[in-house]
Amino acid sequence: MKVSVPPIKSQGIKTKLVPWIKSLVPEEFNGRWVEPFMGTGVVAFNVAPDKALMCDTNPHLINFYSAIKSGEITPEIVRSYLVKEGALLLEKGDEHYYSIRERFNESHNPLDFLFVNRSGFNGMIRFNRKGGFNIPFCKKPTRFAQAYVTKIVNQVSNVSRVIAAKDFDFKCQSFDKTISEAKTGDIIYCDPPYIGRHVDYFNSWDESHEISLFESLSKAHCDFILSTWHHNDYRKNEYIESHWNKFNILTREHFYHVGGSEKNRNPMIEAIVTTIDTKLYEYPEAPKQEQLTLLEPKLHYKGA
Repeated sequence: MKVSVPPIKSQGIKTKLVPWIKSLVPEEFNGRWVEPFMGTGVVAFNVAPDKALMCDTNPHLINFYSAIKSGEITPEIVRSYLVKEGALLLEKGDEHYYSIRERFNESHNPLDFLFVNRSGFNGMIRFNRKGGFNIPFCKKPTRFAQAYVTKIVNQVSNVSRVIAAKDFDFKCQSFDKTISEAKTGDIIYCDPPYIGRHVDYFNSWDESHEISLFESLSKAHCDFILSTWHHNDYRKNEYIESHWNKFNILTREHFYHVGGSEKNRNPMIEAIVTTIDTKLYEYPEAPKQEQLTLLEPKLHYKGA
């Protein structure tokens, strides 16, 4: 399947794993798709269910997509904004980036959020303890060249079409509250911060959160799909054995380009934990793509 990339970038985005996740969704599914950790929204926007509850504790993500839903943000508005601010960025360089970052931290304008997200270092989303966006400039004054602006505008257009055609609700709330709102026939998709891994989420994530998520999903009234990490060459996710292995587990090798240093850019075994029956699950090998051979080792799928 062709995967549409959303306009908001984030490290750890599940773009390349969307077909794998979507393959678990029953063809006859007609309930509500529930995401307690919406992030960029890439999974839901590609699964494109008729109904979805999209939640996150990061208010800026919710505000951005809510603005698309309300019509406050349109592809035309995005183009006009990025052309204007991109020209100023080209003229003033990092001085303009930091002025927009400061303005965003004061007013929380969703268009400014898009700007700092797409011109900040390495596509990271990170906030300090006071809630201020603190990612440095990517050092590319030519960031918003015409082709790049058009790319972002097209991404906004794709998301706009999905939201307009479907029944999507966006809420800023905790994961446990979101899970409690799921009903029989729904599917919960969780992509929480990966415990024990480098993350750049709005809130921190520790053992208490991981266990609380496990308990909430164990009590859920519907099926769930959880993305997490299984192991890498150096260590394993201890919570797979201590908690998540009571459910069905599938694994796949995946390359994450995370962080500013090479040591953080390594292949990892990704895991899907789910209550959906995987006995008849089949997911074909991705066709070999020569340009990706250095980053995408041959994939293997197995039940753990």
